Amino acid sequence: MNRPGPDNPPNPQAAQARARIEQMKRQFEQKRAIESSLAGIKTKIGVYSGKGGVGKTTVAVNLAVTLAQDGAGAGLLDVDIDCPNVVRAMNVAEPPKVGEDNRLSPPERFGVKVMSMGFFQKKEEEAIIWRGPMIHNAINQLLQATDWGELDYLLIDLPPGTSDSPLTVMQTLAVDGFVVVTTPQELAMIDAMRSINMIRTLNVDVLGVVENFAGPIFGSGAGEQLAREMQVPFLGRLELRKDYRDTSRPTVLNSAPVLREYRQIASRTKAALDGVTVKAV
Repeated sequence: MNRPGPDNPPNPQAAQARARIEQMKRQFEQKRAIESSLAGIKTKIGVYSGKGGVGKTTVAVNLAVTLAQDGAGAGLLDVDIDCPNVVRAMNVAEPPKVGEDNRLSPPERFGVKVMSMGFFQKKEEEAIIWRGPMIHNAINQLLQATDWGELDYLLIDLPPGTSDSPLTVMQTLAVDGFVVVTTPQELAMIDAMRSINMIRTLNVDVLGVVENFAGPIFGSGAGEQLAREMQVPFLGRLELRKDYRDTSRPTVLNSAPVLREYRQIASRTKAALDGVTVKAV
């Protein structure tokens, strides 16, 4: 092999090509490790919104608990690196356990296995100030290191917006479909429309739209309008109720009306997944 020298100057193009090949190898190995980690999961559902504050985490938590209450093996993955709220919303006290193979075993709460970056914060209130590459690496490590075992459903609570964090998840995870959360306000509906367009750009299925915070204060109907305009299923409406004030456990465990709403959403989500499967065949 010729080494660079006076008679054999360095070839920048060859070096760049080798670097690209090495990067492709690393990406392939990462993807294979993630696929292996998630091999026991039948269905992966992303819960997503175009903006924060629409109750995306609340929907992900209560939908996962509803599925578990109805007999499914359910997991909940929080990949909102900046503001990981699932640990608090699920009131999980114990951290993940490290196995002999150095993989993480998620703790279980209310019948749902839970994993979140929140477990690795020294203080819950500290700000995680990371740039894109660090977020990308953290999400990849979390996906590779977690041993979920056998699950019927994995609910993935994504960060809001259309930037680097949700893009990393969508490109890394083979998600079966997305549930998009909006509220009745016009601005929330517009942002949800943007998120649906992002999902479609990446050739992933939109399972449907959930309208949250509906009722006399904020109104209702934006979810159905959005579903109609974007030609996706309307999965259901969640009323703004005082039942949500009790944060000791997910609201579906405290309120029969809320549980009925989530059971309807779960049923329609399953129907949408069946439609996706038929289309794929």
